[in-house]
This record gives sequence, C-alpha cells and structure tokens, in this order.
Amino acid sequence: MISTKGRYALVMMVDLAEHDGTVPVCVREIAQRQDISGKYMEQIISVLIRAGLVKSIRGAQGGYHLARPANEITVGMILRAMEGDMAPVECVYSGSVCSKNGICSSQKLFKRVYDAINEVIDHVTLQELVDNSDEAFQLDQ
Repeated sequence: MISTKGRYALVMMVDLAEHDGTVPVCVREIAQRQDISGKYMEQIISVLIRAGLVKSIRGAQGGYHLARPANEITVGMILRAMEGDMAPVECVYSGSVCSKNGICSSQKLFKRVYDAINEVIDHVTLQELVDNSDEAFQLDQ
C-alpha cells in the first residue's frame, strides 16, 4: 500500500510542476493550495531533494523548482523516493528470504504483480499527470 507520504509527494510534485516557472514555489503555498500540513510537506520535500527530483533555491525569494522537466520525471521515481522499492513481497526484489525461492508458485504470482506495478509507474510521467491525460493510464497491450 502506498503511504500518505507517497500520495502527498505525488500531489506536491504535480502542484510544483503546474506552478514551476521563473519564480521558485514555496512549500507553504503548495500546502495551502492542497490543504496539507506545511510541516509534513517540508519533510516530504527534503526527501524529494535528496532523490534529485526537486532543487532548492535559498534566500528571501527562495523556494523550489523541479530538478528536471516534468516529462522526464516518472511516477515511479517519485514513489520510490518516498516508499522504496514497490515490490508487493520482499522475496520478489531482494533475492530470497524463503527456502522455496524459485519453486514457490506464490512468488511467481507476486513477480507478475511487481512487474505490472513497475510497468505502470515507470511509464507515466509527471507531465502526463499535470495534463491529466487519459493516455497516461493506457498501456500498450
């Protein structure tokens, strides 16, 4: 399950992309627009900065910008920055914590789920979310 931090990080990044321009965006403004605690948003933005998705501008006119264009940032990048790997079970991404690695039918199922999750989150960009494009949610089958 995606945590509140993960969901709010997506909301914050969409808001930042919508308002990203010549003037840096303040977390306080995002928090007010999204009706989310400013202190909570500060915690989230610090993680996004460390992940290289957001850059900080210091000073009286400071704030935040996207570190790269919105069409180069995927939902997967944002969620992994906040949540870590998106595997539904540990044995899918970390090798095995189970003696039945490689022969467990459940592991094969969870690997398919993991691959499907990654297929979606790694192919939807922040720009597509900003544009609210139906194309963002259609995968080539």
